[in-house]
Amino acid sequence: MAEQITREDALTREGFRHACHIMLYGDSSAKLFGKIPIKHIVLMQMRFDGLLGFPGGLVNPSKETLEAGLSRELHEEVGVAVPVGVENHVSSCLSPSSPRLITHFYIKKMTESELKELERAAVTTATDHGLEVLGMVRVPLYFLKNGGGLPYFLSHSFISNSRAQLLSALQRCRLLSQGDLEKAVRQAEQMRHTHSDDPH
Repeated sequence: MAEQITREDALTREGFRHACHIMLYGDSSAKLFGKIPIKHIVLMQMRFDGLLGFPGGLVNPSKETLEAGLSRELHEEVGVAVPVGVENHVSSCLSPSSPRLITHFYIKKMTESELKELERAAVTTATDHGLEVLGMVRVPLYFLKNGGGLPYFLSHSFISNSRAQLLSALQRCRLLSQGDLEKAVRQAEQMRHTHSDDPH
């Protein structure tokens, strides 16, 4: 587990790099196949290394605030300089995978039309599209037969602690019930074991 620290404590630590990432989400009235409610749009991205993660990147707090740096990164990755404030900050952690790296996580709610506009901009105007970012993806928050939907999504490979960040954010924002989250994680673990046993 990543060790949590306060944002203030993080900024006083010498010799650390800072990475800021954000979960952009909103409510949706759409239905899959006209019958399965989507309920919420949650955006992640497929990174250049083939791993799933949240938009954001490295920020230098000696040159800009964490939030201004995150907004700049968003402009490069999704084509829109989404305004981010301290009120959107959720957690700061000592990275479990990279020494001397502190990861800051933010959550921001947007409207469905704002999110769709951002998805369009990510393809048409973002400088990182096709390079550092291979595409934005929506997290399926529903359950289909045989583990389809969220369980399958969670069985993919995520960068650093972004999978844990996703699960805690879904719980924090009450986008899924605790029971559904536990069910999805359990099914995803079973799939990972099944995949690793596949000889192909």
